[in-house]
Amino acid sequence: MTAAEVRAMARECGFELAGVAAAAPADIERYRDWVERGYAGEMRYLTDRRAEVRADPRNLLASARSVICVGKLYHTPWPYSTQFDDAARGWISRYAWGDDYHDVMRWGLERLAARMGAPEWKICVDTAPLLERSYARLAGLGWIGKNTCLINQQSGSWFFLGELLVSMEIAPDAPPPDRCGTCTRCIDACPTAAILPGGVDSRLCISYFTIEQRGSVAEEMRGGIGGHVFGCDICQDVCPWNRRAPVTADEVFAPRQFAPLLGELAVLSEAEFRSMFRGTPVTRARYSGFLRNVAMAMGNRGLPEFRGALD
Repeated sequence: MTAAEVRAMARECGFELAGVAAAAPADIERYRDWVERGYAGEMRYLTDRRAEVRADPRNLLASARSVICVGKLYHTPWPYSTQFDDAARGWISRYAWGDDYHDVMRWGLERLAARMGAPEWKICVDTAPLLERSYARLAGLGWIGKNTCLINQQSGSWFFLGELLVSMEIAPDAPPPDRCGTCTRCIDACPTAAILPGGVDSRLCISYFTIEQRGSVAEEMRGGIGGHVFGCDICQDVCPWNRRAPVTADEVFAPRQFAPLLGELAVLSEAEFRSMFRGTPVTRARYSGFLRNVAMAMGNRGLPEFRGALD
């Protein structure tokens, strides 16, 4: 089987991007350096025993010979956060607008595994200890930008990544050149200055504050979060490679709640929160964390009508 045949099968399974990398160590020293700098913050799943599992995909599947990397577009024809200005509403990151991508990606990768007929295989969708952007780069899907997103020259960065480890030996693709050049738009646009030469410092990242961090957010960091209540898209919104990014026709990624009203979010019961965001990534923030985010967004927006809810 060739990489070209794999790409054709991946398209039939709903993936716009696909490529093949060798199942061998990749970028582990860069990852260790990132961890040693403390950039992982409180995300212990990136620093505990699973950190070293990332050193080699064969730690996940001993018989692995190739890593099939796929990308699925989730870009929709709705405004970017940098184009949207309504102080009464909160921003939810574009990737979390529709169905949980873990389920969508896994379903497509199961179809691909069956179509390939691999004797042994394992699916990975970002929760597995695998340096997926590194393998996606080696598989030719794109380069890793200054904002650490994988960027494809034709499709930009609005796509989910998934991997299929297979016991089949397939000639790998070649990585593309880095085309960020001297551009620093993502660095300049980040309100919390989280994008550094050594990668993104999670401890300064809006997505980290609103999704991963438990408990309170340091007071000096709250202002930079703006109206975000779950995640952040700014570094992708301003990326020149996303100017002409294609949009998906897959309705599973259409927004269920586009920029919801902060006043309505503030009075949600836990049951209502779960009902509103069931089956989406937003539930990862948990009810208490989400209300904390809403309170910070209200404080940052400063509208008089928010005073009652905040009190």
